[in-house]
Amino acid sequence: MDQWLYQRRGQAMFDLTGKTALVTGGGRGLGLEMAKALARAGAWTVINGRSRQNLEGTRERLAGEGIAIGVAPGDITRDIGAILAQATEKTGQLDILVHAVGERDRRGTEAMEPDDFAQLLNTDLTAAYAVARAALPLLKRSASGRLIFVTSIAAFAARAGDPAYTAAKGGLSALTRSLAVEHGANNLTVNAIAPGWFATETNAHLAADPALQAFVEVRIPLKRWGRPEEIAPAAVFLASPAASFVNGITLTVDGGMTVQM
Repeated sequence: MDQWLYQRRGQAMFDLTGKTALVTGGGRGLGLEMAKALARAGAWTVINGRSRQNLEGTRERLAGEGIAIGVAPGDITRDIGAILAQATEKTGQLDILVHAVGERDRRGTEAMEPDDFAQLLNTDLTAAYAVARAALPLLKRSASGRLIFVTSIAAFAARAGDPAYTAAKGGLSALTRSLAVEHGANNLTVNAIAPGWFATETNAHLAADPALQAFVEVRIPLKRWGRPEEIAPAAVFLASPAASFVNGITLTVDGGMTVQM
């Protein structure tokens, strides 16, 4: 009996039933994996992306797997009001926001013009601030609001020829800390997830490169790329009652890459 009660309490700590979640950039890749996990944990989950057609295709595919989700198409750099309206249409609430939108421009300092640098910062950092600011009134009304940014291990470690992305992701981790301090009194936690090298469909060609695989085996203690589904538990944890006293952190999910000398 005691073991049964323990198991039930453990499950309840990660139960998101009755919650509404929005995952921006949730139509594919790591964002989609997190959205699926939040839905499986009980949250009514809405995914955002620019293409309604792609989102509807994802919704149909997930329905075939027994996962019901909503869609909120739009560009987060200019349509955030409409996206939030769509996300809250069914339940009238927003408890969890996972912001997983990001772009990358792998040009070095001499090749990247300041305007291009500013554009990437706008997409990867300024837009994240705008999304958070617009969602704050909704998240504050929740009994346990959760704001989760998806940053990168580039927030902590740099590679040559990647200045804009590195700056944006470092700024996003700093923004996480700032918002956590500012809004903790509203029973709102703000955290981030920093993925390492994941073999998503976007970089499948990189994961198949023997030279990069050799690099991975040297640099990542687990000696492999992350599987996309391995990012999902981090999102469920930070969104759940189990993380009620976790605030202002960037949770690294990288197989140990950033801790190995």
